[in-house]
Amino acid sequence: QVQLVESGGGLVQPGGSLRLSCAASGSIVSINAMGWYRRAPGTQRELVATITTGGRTNYADSVKGRFTISRDNAKNTVNLQMNSLKPEDTAVYYCNAVILSIAPGRYLEHWGQGTLVTVSP
Repeated sequence: QVQLVESGGGLVQPGGSLRLSCAASGSIVSINAMGWYRRAPGTQRELVATITTGGRTNYADSVKGRFTISRDNAKNTVNLQMNSLKPEDTAVYYCNAVILSIAPGRYLEHWGQGTLVTVSP
């Protein structure tokens, strides 16, 4: 069984910063891409940022220059540093990872339970 557990959400004022963390655990053989997605009220889930095993990153245009994704391959963790937060960043943020586990023995996409980020005065 593989689990992704997020932490670090909360309430922050516009212009502030938050750091989200996600740890993968379970019968993990290896992890391919990892990333963060978000869903704002009344909208569909959208990509925020992704990072490959080798560290190549991809960001949504709306967060470029403000958010930074990083990962620790030895610890099976991925982080999202969010700076200069705006009210429109308010959403539930989900960790995502493509993981090869002992069973069923192939890469599958996994999601965390989500963590709420609220940007408000």
